[in-house]
Amino acid sequence: MVLGEVGDLVFVPELPERGTPAGMIGRSLAMLEGLDVDLQPAGWRLTTGESRDHRRARSLLAQDLDALEELLPASTPTIKQQVAGPWTLAATVERPRGDRLLADHGARRELAESLAEGLRIHVADLRRRAPKADLVVQVDEPALPAVIAGAIPTASGYGRHRSVDAPEVDRLLRMLTDAISEAGATPVVHSCASDVPVALLAGAGFAAISFDLSLATPDDTWSATFESGVDLWPGGGDRRSIDRWFASLGFDDAAYGDRTVVTPTCGLSGFSPAEARAALTRAQQAASTT
Repeated sequence: MVLGEVGDLVFVPELPERGTPAGMIGRSLAMLEGLDVDLQPAGWRLTTGESRDHRRARSLLAQDLDALEELLPASTPTIKQQVAGPWTLAATVERPRGDRLLADHGARRELAESLAEGLRIHVADLRRRAPKADLVVQVDEPALPAVIAGAIPTASGYGRHRSVDAPEVDRLLRMLTDAISEAGATPVVHSCASDVPVALLAGAGFAAISFDLSLATPDDTWSATFESGVDLWPGGGDRRSIDRWFASLGFDDAAYGDRTVVTPTCGLSGFSPAEARAALTRAQQAASTT
């Protein structure tokens, strides 16, 4: 389906109905290097020694890459791999003794280092499987605005984790952008929130920002980010709404036509196969007229 609908930008599908190890967090944890996790009733948790669920997550990722490699045409121009970012993982995964990694400065740094090293290895694997393709790694950070705002609940639910300062947010994100770039891929970030930290993400070294067109308010920050060379990937829009959004920033289609990737609104995990195909078709149609 992916090859048929959006063959010029092939992404590795996530199929979370196969179980938690196949979801966004499980798939991303499968890429960790030097850290192990297991699955508890409350969710994923750091542990000592690889668990059955962690092996399952890695096995499913390997199977999907095998399927991708088998079906890829020789002329595939671009392949995109998605991964949850360090701040979304820190806000989701628990420490061995409970509570989120977000509560531990050293633990969240170690997590980012593990993910960065894992992405170096993963990009090298993609390069081996598709030596002629351009590679893109999309870092999904849906929890980042809540992390910055101090809105992530503690394990008890009665409190909130302290907000994280922008310099530390930048340091951990830059670990990933540096690792991705050094491995020969392009780092892109995705956040489907109304309060995307645009300037922070642009400063962290991402080449493009993917966002929900219906939630993002066009303002000077978006305009300055685009003018600085960071591409913008609008999600969920048709040609008219995309033109209108960029026009409000002061750009015509000649300025953004070659720097825009049109995407579905915010992932396809809740879609049926027919709905997913329709969403990809709409995105492709909007892109082909942009």
